[in-house]
Amino acid sequence: MQTRITQAPFGQLPNGETITQFTLTNANGLVAKIIDFGGIITELHAPGRDGKMADIVLGFETIEPYLADSPYFGALIGRYGNRIANGRFTLDGQEFTLPANNGSNHLHGGAPGFDKVKWIAIVDEDSLQLAYRSVDGEQGYPGNLDATVIYTLTDDNELIVRFHAVTDKATPVNLTQHSYFNLAGEDDILDHVLSIDADAFVAIDAESIPLGALAPVTGTPFDFRTPRPIGERIEQPDKQLRHGLGYDHNFVLNKPDGKAMTRAAHVCEPESGRVLELFTEEPGVQFYSGNFLDGSLKGKGRSYQHRSGFCLEPQHFPDSPNQPQFPNTILRPGEVYQTESRFRFSVVR
Repeated sequence: MQTRITQAPFGQLPNGETITQFTLTNANGLVAKIIDFGGIITELHAPGRDGKMADIVLGFETIEPYLADSPYFGALIGRYGNRIANGRFTLDGQEFTLPANNGSNHLHGGAPGFDKVKWIAIVDEDSLQLAYRSVDGEQGYPGNLDATVIYTLTDDNELIVRFHAVTDKATPVNLTQHSYFNLAGEDDILDHVLSIDADAFVAIDAESIPLGALAPVTGTPFDFRTPRPIGERIEQPDKQLRHGLGYDHNFVLNKPDGKAMTRAAHVCEPESGRVLELFTEEPGVQFYSGNFLDGSLKGKGRSYQHRSGFCLEPQHFPDSPNQPQFPNTILRPGEVYQTESRFRFSVVR
C-alpha cells in the first residue's frame, strides 16, 4: 500500500473553526480529496482510457456552498439515510418525533444531519478516520451515538468506506455515503451504462415514502440486471418514475448470503471508458439520477445541470423504522453497527 495523505486548510466555519481537506493519493495516481466537515468527498480524480484525469464527483472548491443548502454533494449521511415518513417512528412503545425537512417527511438525518457537522479527523497510515458523537436527542433521535467512518484508498483503485457505530439507547441507524458521480467529468449522465444486481425495488408514493411491498423489476424501466443507458427509459410514462421525477429508488440487492460483500452495481461511461463498480454489505442501494439538479448550483468551473450526476447510496431501506417487514435498522446498546462498501474504479479499452 503506497497511499499518501496530505492536508491543507479548506476555509472556516462561521464559528471560526478551520476545516481541513485531506488528499489521498494511491500508487496509480488516483486522488480523493475529503474534508472533515460532513466527511465530504470534494474531489475524486480518475483516468480515462486515454490516460487523461478527470474529477468525477460533483462538488465545490470552497467551504461556503457546503454550508448552504447543497444537495448532500459527497457527504456522509446519518443518523438515518433516506426518508422516515412524517418524521415519526415508535420504538419499544415510545413515539419519537423528528424534524420534517422534506415536505412532511424526515430526510437524511434532518437539518443539520451528519453532512453538516465537523468530524474529528485522524490520519492512520493509509486511511482517514473520522469520528462524531451524535448526542441523545439530536434531531429527535434517542441515545448517544458514537459513529466512526474510515476512508481508505487502495492501490487496487478502490475507495473503501467503513462505518462503525455504538449507542447507549436503542436508535435507528442507517449510514451511507452520498457522492454524485459523473464519469465523463462533464455534461449529463444519461449515456452512462448502468447495471444493478436487483430483482426488486422499493415502490414509493408521490412523497417518496415506501408503499410497503417490494416491486419486481421485470418488465419495468427499473430492470438494470443487464446493462442499460441511464437515459434509455427515464422518460417513459411509468408511475414510479413520475413519483421520483426519474430514478430515486432503493433497489433490493440479490444477496443470497445475507450480509456478504457483493457487487451491487456497475457503471461505464462509454466515451472515456471510465468504470465504477460498487461492492457493499448493505441490503439495498439507492439509485438517484440527479433529478433535482437545475443549473442553479455552480462549482469547479461549471454549473450542475439537470441529471449531471448520479448517486449510488449503499443503505438499508427507507422508512424501515415504520416498515417491520424491511430489514432491521435498530441498533441497541451492546451491539455494534458495522458495514463496508467499496467503490472500485477502472477503465475499459
